[in-house]
Amino acid sequence: MSEKPVTREEIRAMRRSYGDAGLESLPSDPFVAFAQWLKEAHENTVIVEANAMVLSTLASDSLIETRTVLLKDISDGGFTFFTNYQSRKAHAIDLNPNVSLLFPWFAMERQISISGIAEKVSEQESDDYFATRPWGSQIGAWASHQSSPLATRAELEQRVEGASQKWPEGTAVPRPAHWGGYRVTPLNIEFWQGRYSRLHDRLRYERANTTADWELNRYYP
Repeated sequence: MSEKPVTREEIRAMRRSYGDAGLESLPSDPFVAFAQWLKEAHENTVIVEANAMVLSTLASDSLIETRTVLLKDISDGGFTFFTNYQSRKAHAIDLNPNVSLLFPWFAMERQISISGIAEKVSEQESDDYFATRPWGSQIGAWASHQSSPLATRAELEQRVEGASQKWPEGTAVPRPAHWGGYRVTPLNIEFWQGRYSRLHDRLRYERANTTADWELNRYYP
């Protein structure tokens, strides 16, 4: 690895020009538009895990934290992901359910940003999804004290081994009570398409509350 720092000029030279693929219109239903863009991102061979989204939360200490999670469902008017309820993100959501999601599909010069309200899904929904997870991921949910300090990697491996012995591969692994899903009900969803000279297209679905009708507006880049 080179010890030479990256210069300001080198950073600025990373700039690239965008294409001319415009975004003239979108369906009236933002979920229909989202499903279409997600499908196109999934079909793009350059994009890995098109359902990966950046989740941002704001805890009581006023620090915004971000991390990548995976979208697992679009239903009941929201976007669902699963996690450890004892994690840092879960504690932040408990204190402030207002969150944002970002799907950055750089290879397509596209992104979708979402702001909304997160709430836990039902235990049954969490049970149903947990049962579909690979055995190793189920064991990991029991072994990991997510977001807690870890002295060594060996400590985690020991916990994995202990859980593996308790629930050998091929046996049913119950869902931990501290693990489950959140559904983010959106208040706004913005579709962004990169364009030449930084004259990007921004179309934004907006509503005043989670039961109001959607309005679709275009914004200056």
